[in-house]
Amino acid sequence: MGIPNKLININAYINGRGHLGEVMSFTPPKLVAKMEEHRAGGMPGPIDIDLGLEKLTAEITMASHTARNIRRFGSTDVTSERVRLVEAFRRQDGGIPEAVEHYIGGRFNEIDFGTSKPGDDTEHKYMLTLTQYSRVVNNIAEVQIDMVNGIYIVDGVDRYGEIMAILTS
Repeated sequence: MGIPNKLININAYINGRGHLGEVMSFTPPKLVAKMEEHRAGGMPGPIDIDLGLEKLTAEITMASHTARNIRRFGSTDVTSERVRLVEAFRRQDGGIPEAVEHYIGGRFNEIDFGTSKPGDDTEHKYMLTLTQYSRVVNNIAEVQIDMVNGIYIVDGVDRYGEIMAILTS
């Protein structure tokens, strides 16, 4: 039986600037395979055909007003925002803590300023559409995705390599 590792703390580096003490939460992208149902003559039921990946999005919630990030809204560069989000997970079996890093390339497509009320916390939510995403655990790449350059690697296996070889030869 296992005991779950617990997230102890997070920090975000947005375009190289650290936000220690400002990051309230992070929602990493959902990895969703784009599937199309297929059933042809002779098949007793449908199967899913793999068509690649769905669009990747992420969200970062900041504890307060961050003018530097707000000024980045509306960029026409699809990779204008470079984010490195670091999570520290504590093992409950006395082992060494785990580092989980998320590397994001994308742009802010929505900023939610929340509700402002004197004396209350103010949270701003930054939504990003992504062109690039990598997840690294203890310096080992689990996932590497680059939508523009046709990179789709999971656990060291290039899931899109054969397709790119056909297209670039």
